[in-house]
Amino acid sequence: MSGGVIVTGGFGALGRAVVEHLAQAGHQVAAVDLAPAPAAFNGALALGGVDLTDEAAVTAAYAQAAEQLGGIAAVVNIAGGFVWETMEGGSLANWDKMYQMNLRTAATSASAALPHLTQNGGAIVNIGAAAASQPATGMAPYTASKAGVAALTASLAEELRGRGVRVNAILPTIIDTPTNRADMPDADTSAWVKPSSVAKVIAFLISDEAGAITGASIPLSLAG
Repeated sequence: MSGGVIVTGGFGALGRAVVEHLAQAGHQVAAVDLAPAPAAFNGALALGGVDLTDEAAVTAAYAQAAEQLGGIAAVVNIAGGFVWETMEGGSLANWDKMYQMNLRTAATSASAALPHLTQNGGAIVNIGAAAASQPATGMAPYTASKAGVAALTASLAEELRGRGVRVNAILPTIIDTPTNRADMPDADTSAWVKPSSVAKVIAFLISDEAGAITGASIPLSLAG
């Protein structure tokens, strides 16, 4: 793999786990996030204050990352968010919010990365959601945006087929993060997916060993 790996939403719980795992595996990593950059970040390049919905801002950040990492070989789109809200009594503004956070960030990131990835080949991994195929009450804004991520993944994979760039998504169930534990204090967390498990799947999907996989949306949940 020639070049580094960009992880959007890299300062969050899942993002940090992915950055740490990839760095330990020997990758050069750039974490890109809207939040301010931390003082120290596991040896990775930390680019904070980047509005991932803004094409110019993301393009500039990726150019900086490419210069410092010797190119871009892969992009992992983790940036996103969640709201629970029923349609009755809810606000359509939250539909726009979920689109911006979950789908537009992935599309903007892919657009900014393509000029780098198509030079030498590479991979994009998007984070979808298992719930997008079976939305529960109050999940419509979130799951609609995540269904869009799955559609983006499949379409972009076809667009880039034969050009050396693979595009895949993972569809995790509930991820075991501090935020999810705080939001669901009475939940049984034994079946939640660990961030470290997500990181291992992502590492595989950007590797040469996954060279035959593109356009896939892969469910991710515990078997037991």
